[in-house]
Amino acid sequence: MRARYGVPLGITAVAAAGLLYSAGFEARSFRLRRVTVPVLPAGMRPLRVLHVSDIHMVGGQRKKQRWLRSLAGLRPDFVINTGDNLSDPEGVPEVLDALGPLMDFPGAYVFGSNDYYGPKLRNPARYLFEKAQGRHGLNGNAPAVGVVHNPWEDLRDGFDAAGWLNLTNTRGMLKIDGVSVEMTGVDDPHIKRDRYAQVAGGPSAGADFSMGVVHAPYLRSLDSFTADGYPLILAGHTHGGQLCVPFYGALVTNCDLDTDRVKGLSTHTAEGHTSYLHVSAGCGTNRYTPVRFACPPEATLLTLAGREQAGGAPGR
Repeated sequence: MRARYGVPLGITAVAAAGLLYSAGFEARSFRLRRVTVPVLPAGMRPLRVLHVSDIHMVGGQRKKQRWLRSLAGLRPDFVINTGDNLSDPEGVPEVLDALGPLMDFPGAYVFGSNDYYGPKLRNPARYLFEKAQGRHGLNGNAPAVGVVHNPWEDLRDGFDAAGWLNLTNTRGMLKIDGVSVEMTGVDDPHIKRDRYAQVAGGPSAGADFSMGVVHAPYLRSLDSFTADGYPLILAGHTHGGQLCVPFYGALVTNCDLDTDRVKGLSTHTAEGHTSYLHVSAGCGTNRYTPVRFACPPEATLLTLAGREQAGGAPGR
C-alpha cells in the first residue's frame, strides 16, 4: 500500500500545503516597498508618491481594508491609483471606505478592466496559452460576452468628490506646495479603451514635472508616453505575475510587457527617449484565483528625487 499510494499522497499533501500558504498567508501578507526615482528637475524638493493598484476588493476583506487605511500614516504628497479596484459588484462602498483616509491627500486615478466588468472564472493555464499565442485581454481575443457590469460610475463619483483627478484619456494638474505636477493618463489598453491621440504632445511647458499613468502596461502605451518625453510612467495590472517561481520569477504579465519588468522600477526606451517605468504588483487578486506565490501583495512609496541624485535620470 505504501509503495502504491505514498508518492501520490505526498504530492497531494505538498500541493495542499502550497495552496494553503498562497491563499491563507501570502495573499494576505501586505507589504510596502520604498523606491527612489531620480526624475525631478535639479533643485526641486523631493516628492513622495504613494502608488496603489489592483485592490480587487471583495466584500469582507477586512485585513486588506485596514492595511489600506493605515497607509495614510505615510503622509504622501499625493496618491496615484492605477485601477482594478473591484472584484465584486458590491465592493464600491468598501473600496471608498478603505481609501477614505488616503483621499484626504491630493491624488489621481485611472480605471482598469475590473472596474468596468466583473471577473469570470477561467483556467489560470489560459494565461500561458495566450502568452504563447500573443493574445491578451481584448487585444487579439474575441470581445467579452455575458460579463457582469460593475458600478464604476459610483466609484468614479466617490473619487471625484474627494478631489482626485480622473485621468481617463485626459490630462490633469496637481499643485503640491507650489509645484505643478502634470499627469497624463489613458484608459485601460487591456480592453482597448486607451485613446492616446487625445492626450498626445508630451509634457506641458508650464508644468514643473510631468508623468504618464496607465492601468495595463501595454507596449503601445509605454512607447507613446516615452516617445513624447515623459520621464516617469506608473502602471499596474500584472499582479507581479501573481504565481511566480522562486529564484526565477514571473511566468506571465497578462499583457505584452516582458516578464523582466513585471513589477518594480525599470526603464522603457522608444524613439530615442528613455523613461522610468514603475509597475505595481498590486495588493489584490481576482476573486476566483485568491492566491499569490513568491509575489506578496504590495503598495509602493515612490520618492521622486532630483536628477542629480542616484546617478541621473533617463532622457535622450
